[in-house]
Amino acid sequence: MDIKDKVVVVTGAAQGIGRALAQEAKARGAKAVVCVDLKEDAARETAKMVGGLAFKCNVAHEAEVAQVVAETEKAFGGIDLFCCNAGIGDFGGGRLSSVAAPNESWQRGWEVNVMSHVYAARAALPGMIARKGGYFLNTVSAAGLLNQVGSAVYGVTKHAAIGFAEHLAFTHRDQGIRVSVLCPQGVDTPLLRASGSGPQFDDGVITAEVCAKTAFDGIAKETFCILPHPIVGKYMQNKPADYDRWIAGMAKLNRAYQAALNKG
Repeated sequence: MDIKDKVVVVTGAAQGIGRALAQEAKARGAKAVVCVDLKEDAARETAKMVGGLAFKCNVAHEAEVAQVVAETEKAFGGIDLFCCNAGIGDFGGGRLSSVAAPNESWQRGWEVNVMSHVYAARAALPGMIARKGGYFLNTVSAAGLLNQVGSAVYGVTKHAAIGFAEHLAFTHRDQGIRVSVLCPQGVDTPLLRASGSGPQFDDGVITAEVCAKTAFDGIAKETFCILPHPIVGKYMQNKPADYDRWIAGMAKLNRAYQAALNKG
């Protein structure tokens, strides 16, 4: 997709990757950029930067997502690119156990990291299909392809987000719909800084701006899996090539992570 003169919606636009995506869309000639976030004031700041609109929205609530889509379609006639970028990573519970996070954390992770993507597609797909074209960029994480040492909820929900994006991509491809998943490792955002430590830091931390540029380069090529850290592609190949070896390697990373936590 050529983003020039397109209408773009970005959730999680108040900061980090979301703000960078909004700015990059504008820089590449988007006709309109709609900035969506639960933090209304910060979303308005982003919108001001890009000359766009801002909406307060809790992406875990389907009615609010549907309202954003309806208002955007009313203002601009349609949505060309919907960037499902909002996500959360702090789920509480012990970082050394797969089952320590409470049920409430699992539910919250499911709602924000997975169902928000479903809600966006459910609301935006009809208009896109009617216009014979549309695009979804779903910010996931390398954790959706590999997993996440220290957070079962994050790793599992990000896997589910990949599964939904795959299904969306092949089910609606013949209707002109394209889908990309953005799967970085460490990006210098409040979410990463809050995580403190972990393997996500090991292959270099990139800026949100670099991540956004890589995302839009991938959209231009209509690449499904966009990897701002190319090494993730090699890790993906290693996983099914020898699953037992991969599990052993992840266990080694987990031991190092546990040791760092205990030392800290």
